[in-house]
This record gives sequence, structure tokens and C-alpha cells, in this order.
Amino acid sequence: MKRSANLLSLVVLLSLLVTPAVFAQTAYQGHGADSVPAELLAKFAPGPLPSELSRKIQNFMDVRSPGGGQLSPDGKHLYFSWTVTGTAQVWRLDGPNTFPIQVTGGEDRTSLADITPDGKTLVLSRDRKGEENPGLYLMPAEGGAMKVVQHLPKVQTSFEFVSADGRWIYFRANDVKPNAYVIYRYELATGAKEVVFDEPGLWGIADYRNDGRLLLYKATGSMTGEYWEWDPAKKTKTAILGVDKPGEFRAQYGAKEGQLLVVTPEFGEFRRAYVYEGGKWTPISPEIKWDVSRGGLDEKKTKIFYSVNEGGYSRIHVLDANTFKPLELPKLPPADQYFFGSTSPDGRYTVFAIGTAVAPPESWVYDWTAKTLTKWVAPSTPEVDTSAFAVAKLEYYPARDGVKIPAFVRRPKNCDPAPCPVVVLFHGGPEGQATPGFSPAAQLWIDAGYVLVEPNVRGSDGYGKAWLNADNGPKRLAVLTDIEDAATWARSAFAANGKAPKVGVMGGSYGGYATLMAMTKFAGAFDAGVSNVGISSLVTFLQNTAPYRRILRASEYGDLEKDMEALVALSSTTYIDKLKDPLLIIQGASDPRVPVGEAIQMYEAATKKGIPTGLVIFADEGHGAQKRDNRVLQTGHSILWFDKHLKGIDAGAAGSH
Repeated sequence: MKRSANLLSLVVLLSLLVTPAVFAQTAYQGHGADSVPAELLAKFAPGPLPSELSRKIQNFMDVRSPGGGQLSPDGKHLYFSWTVTGTAQVWRLDGPNTFPIQVTGGEDRTSLADITPDGKTLVLSRDRKGEENPGLYLMPAEGGAMKVVQHLPKVQTSFEFVSADGRWIYFRANDVKPNAYVIYRYELATGAKEVVFDEPGLWGIADYRNDGRLLLYKATGSMTGEYWEWDPAKKTKTAILGVDKPGEFRAQYGAKEGQLLVVTPEFGEFRRAYVYEGGKWTPISPEIKWDVSRGGLDEKKTKIFYSVNEGGYSRIHVLDANTFKPLELPKLPPADQYFFGSTSPDGRYTVFAIGTAVAPPESWVYDWTAKTLTKWVAPSTPEVDTSAFAVAKLEYYPARDGVKIPAFVRRPKNCDPAPCPVVVLFHGGPEGQATPGFSPAAQLWIDAGYVLVEPNVRGSDGYGKAWLNADNGPKRLAVLTDIEDAATWARSAFAANGKAPKVGVMGGSYGGYATLMAMTKFAGAFDAGVSNVGISSLVTFLQNTAPYRRILRASEYGDLEKDMEALVALSSTTYIDKLKDPLLIIQGASDPRVPVGEAIQMYEAATKKGIPTGLVIFADEGHGAQKRDNRVLQTGHSILWFDKHLKGIDAGAAGSH
């Protein structure tokens, strides 16, 4: 009854054509699959694809490689995630290039959280229908039945760490208040659970000492947070970083007592790695015009690993944790991207992942004692010649204020007839970053005859803190034009035979928001759009997203009380009367981040104007499709939509109802 009432109020509001500000604030309530009636989910379920297109996408989804993986403590087994069954599950290798053994199964997305120090037990995380309310489980390392630690409806239970003695599993959960995390520990031998820390706030554990002290992190914004040391024995909480002055810090205990390893941009334009000790900051990474994107120590605190983001290309470095001098890296094969993974508890083995533009990523294991490098996982490319994949080229387009916006461009080898239509793909986040590298998903668009452009507009990560923070709150009004400028550039840059190309726009999450703004505020700049889990109103989004998300997103988008005028001005529903080109909207019903109501209110408003509009709702997905069949449908309907509205080829419904 409640769900039907919510939908009825939505329809009535839309039929009355209320003013944009009122529409943006009152259109729907709540989030999740139970916020809409079952008949609506059935109505907007995705239709089938033409068999040839479905077959093509299925083939490309078989081009895959497992994640980097985690070694067992003795270095004899590698556990990794793989989507070969259609849903991400955990697999095991019992040696380099051996036959993979499936460890978990079923319809629910499952991942490896950790392995106990004795190597006998796996700690697993499992989510249902993309709700992002995972549970925590245990399983014998050789396989078998799963034992639940905690999995509660509408509660996030997230792994933190296993104690060095293997006695306790620490985790956090918002089971007391939806906008706060309590930290618990679970005794493996008895199954007893006890509270470790329960102050209000979005708390997590950044690191721990073997004597029981915890380095706690409290998120205060999308990128900012506070660090405190909690001593459970003494019941004392000591402020460390970000308390007196908010800032962006990523900290971990150092090798010595009283020492922290911190990655931060607080002392320059770019993130840099520092040692913080006795109130003094000592840089341990060079001062360069690129961000240190990630840093950390192994469990034994003998090595410091950090990555540098060189304009979207990842490079790795290793230092001695006591002297901070560089350690010699293994000679990894030539690649575009290099990543470090887990290191065994004794510090002997480290997993590295490498990737090129024309082959799936590979997992290698380096033995620091024997100085041997071994390839563990062979990627699969059935029926597909990946050597012919388009390589992303870094280009720049001019914003109207003269700033150069980086964009990665992939082009088909031939366009017949020329020019090829262009699809501009905006990344999520907005603190995300489009990067080059291997991408079967991108190649599908190239093979379909599209130029694919992936911009890193202002607000993207990887280009320094001024670039990253340029769109925070009301400041977004000044740089949102980067979206329209991409279309202006594309029509000129990819013209052929004196003819400008048709240009489409798409994206997921924040990229979906950018798509909706492109089609409304900047109506006419793009010829068609596909928005996936996109925000249509920043007001209704902040009112209805999961409580924990609301706290984090306010620093990025604005405050509902202080910034209401800007939030309305930055919402696509405000400009619905300008919409004039075809729009496809894709959404997961269980999405806790961007509520399904965001898609419904945009669809209803667009169809009220008579604009060609499609809506696809996955009843069993959350923030983006995860299951293979749904991912096929999501990609296929997006291609069909652009084929119809950029090429004039009508091969299917493409989400139309």
C-alpha cells in the first residue's frame, strides 16, 4: 500500500506540472526495491536483444582475467575473484597456472576479505541484489559450507582485519544507527561478538598494533576524515590527524612506534607520501606533478609500497620501511599499468598485476627471498583477437575559459560512411578518473562503429587537488560547462568530408548525472543520451539516498539547507522543459546510492514532454548491473539506443515502453 501511494503521489505531482524547485523536492520518497510497486518493475524490465548483438557482447564478456588475488600465508595458493559463472565468486589456484577451483557459488556477489594467519579459514563478504548491505562469512580454505558471522537486512557489515594471532575478526556495521558504524570483534573459536568502539560517526579501522591499539578513521566528507588512536585497554582516544583542521589524509602505522605513513596533498598541489613522527612531516616520495594514488606497508612493516598516477598510467615503487631507501623491483613485463596487490604475512611474497591495452591483465607473484618472479594466472581470450583492440590516445579539448581538459580517445580503424558517430562517456565519482588500458567494454563501442571519448573534466581525480576540488558544492556551477564543451570539440575534431558527426553522451553514477545535465541544461549539445544510475535531482537524491551516503555526499554536492539554490540550479529536473533529444535511462531497483525514484521521475517528466524516452529497471540489481545477463542487456540496449538515434538504425526496442 505504501509503495503504491508513493507512486501515485509522484504521478499526480508530474501531471500538475509543478514548478521545478517544488518538483525537485517532493517527487518521491525512499530508496530500494520496496520503494516502487512490483508492477512497475515488471513494466520496465529489459526486453530481449537481437541474437547477433547478444552473441557479440557475450563473446566479449568471455575475454577476462581474474583480479590480482591474495596468496595464502604459505604462498602455495592464490585466491581471486572471477565472474566466469555470471556473478563474481571466489576461486582458488593450487599453484602457478594450475586449474582454477571454484570456492563460492550461487547468485550473490561474493568476494574474499582475508585469510586467517594460519591459512585455514577464508573470510568472505557477500552482497544480495546490489543492495550494498553485505554480510560477513567464514569458510574452510579448502572449501565447504559457509558460516555466517553477521548478515542483517538493511545493514552494512564490513570486514576490517583479522588479528595477528588469528583469534579475532574485527568488523564494522551500521546495525544500531543507519548513519553510524559500530566496531565489533568476533572470536573465531567461540563465535562470541563484542563491541570494541561505539561512538557516533562513520568510523572504520585504518590499522592496528599487536598490543590491541587501533588507528581509527572517521569519515567527515567525500575525501576528508579524522584519525584517532583508540586504546581499548585504557579506554582512551587520542587525536592524531584531521581533527583540528579537516584535510585529506590516508594513514597507516609505520614500522616504528609513534610513526605514521601518510599519503596527503595537504602540503602541496599533489598527493605525496610522508612519514609523520613527533609532529614532524618527512616526505619519502619525490615532489612531482603527479599524485601518489595509493600507499601502504606490508603486515610485517618491512616494505612501503606506493603507486604514482601519471596522467592515468599507474607506476609502482617500493621502499625499505625503516630507511625509506628504494628497493629493487622485480623486472615485470612491459605494460601500460602496474599495480601492487597483497603481500604474505611474513613479507616474502607480493602479488603484482600488470595490464596493456591489447591483452587482459596478468597476475605475477614475486618471491623477495628467492628473487623469482612467477606468472600465476593466464588470461582468457576465446574467439577474440585482442591484439586488434583500439589503443586509447590521450588528447585535450579546450574549455570555454581556456583550460585544457584531458580525454582518452579510441577510434575505429575505418568509418564507412564517414564521419563515425561519437559517444562521449563520462566517468563516475565524480572523484573518479577515466584511464587507458585494456577494455572489452570500450572495444564493443569501437566495433559498433563509434569513436569513444572519455574526458576527465574538472572534479576528476589524478590531476592535483585544485582540479579535484574545482566542482565541490556550488563551485560546480562554474565548471559544469566542461560537459557541453566536450560536444562542441567532438563535432569539430571528428568531422570528415566536411560533415560534423552525430554525438551521443552516456555515463554511470555521476556520469549518469552528467548525461542528464547534458541532455537538459545543455540541450542540443548532444544528439542522444544514455544515463545509467544517474542523479536527476541533487535535492531528492540527498533527501533519499542511504543515510551514510548523505553525510559523505554533502561535501561533494552541497548542503540541503545552506546550498538549496545551487542544488536546484545543478539538477536536470530544473531544465526538463529544455529536453529535446532522445534519452534512455537505466537503473537498478535496489540501488542504495542513487534511488530508483531518480530514474522514474526523470522518465515521467520526459515522456510528459513527448520526447522519445526509454526506461530499463533491473529488479535484482543495485548501483549498476553486476550479473552477467543483466550486463549484457545493459550494454546491448545502450548500443541499440545510439544505433537508432545516431545512425538511424532501428534494430530493437532499446528500452522503449
